[in-house]
Amino acid sequence: MKKPASALNKPKKIRRNAAKDRVGGQPAPESGGRYYYKGNRHKQLRAFVSVVKLGTLTRAAEALFVSQPTISLQLQALERELGVTLLERRRRRINLTDAGEALYELARPLVEGWDTLDRDFQARVKGLQGGRLTIAAGASTIQYLLPELVRRYRELFPAVQLQLANVTGKDGMALLRADEADFAVGSMLDVPNDIAWAPVHHYDPMLIMPPDHPLAAKAKITLEDLSPYGLILPPQRLSTYRLVDLVFQQRQVPYHVAIEVGGWDVIKEYVAMGMGISIVTGICITAADHDRLAVRNMKQFFPQRSYGVVMRKGKFLSAEARAFIDLIRPGLLTHRDYDESGHSAR
Repeated sequence: MKKPASALNKPKKIRRNAAKDRVGGQPAPESGGRYYYKGNRHKQLRAFVSVVKLGTLTRAAEALFVSQPTISLQLQALERELGVTLLERRRRRINLTDAGEALYELARPLVEGWDTLDRDFQARVKGLQGGRLTIAAGASTIQYLLPELVRRYRELFPAVQLQLANVTGKDGMALLRADEADFAVGSMLDVPNDIAWAPVHHYDPMLIMPPDHPLAAKAKITLEDLSPYGLILPPQRLSTYRLVDLVFQQRQVPYHVAIEVGGWDVIKEYVAMGMGISIVTGICITAADHDRLAVRNMKQFFPQRSYGVVMRKGKFLSAEARAFIDLIRPGLLTHRDYDESGHSAR
């Protein structure tokens, strides 16, 4: 027996009308004043967070294994129930409204916390018996700052799979924003508004040179004293080079770079061989370096560098991540750190 034509056409009409609605528009009403997908707030928020993170409805749908119209309908229902516009389409891009930004800050940790609830529950009940932790850091941080922390962490939580992503600052930010790293450890010159920064260790800038270098005999070294000698610096894309250049430019002192090379150990080796002098961060100076290098503190001219924990605001920290941060300093990242932006102490 065939169903009445009205029964066949009604669902198609709802789907067709809903599909025509834009993001930020009014959803198509169902009979009885109800709205499609109303009531499943978790799915709505999950769709909303995925769209914001991934940038398009198509990518969000692929990540959540649903259709694009489903994502669109979930967003429409969420906007209708909250009575605000959350997203706007502009030239194939989706932008957050002010209301959307407020909801995103609240919803993202909830959604991410829900996704990791089972794992975190088991970690709380049974201890950290597994899981994975990814930390983004630069080469100097991995070599000089993290070894002791990693050793202690491995002793306490041997079952956790730990990955240290050796990246520059820009690439580290990309990993944090893509949720491919739990947090980063390193130094920052400027802190973006979406990033929380908690400095822990502070290091002075150091001039290094061979022990028989003419400057090694001077009791007091000025910035002008460095001008005649070639500097050995990291690549220009790195913050150390930019910071040294900024200081010389501001004080209008001429300088020249003799060698541009990556890696503090390489720079120290070239300096020890007499190929030039360098300005390095105190984090890389070891006791053995004082036997082959003359070292002078240059904090009078160059700013101190701070190293600490960097993470995306609103990021839900896994039990594995919280355990590592507690080794650095218990209670390091507070709620206030998530809400306020600023600049690092340089």
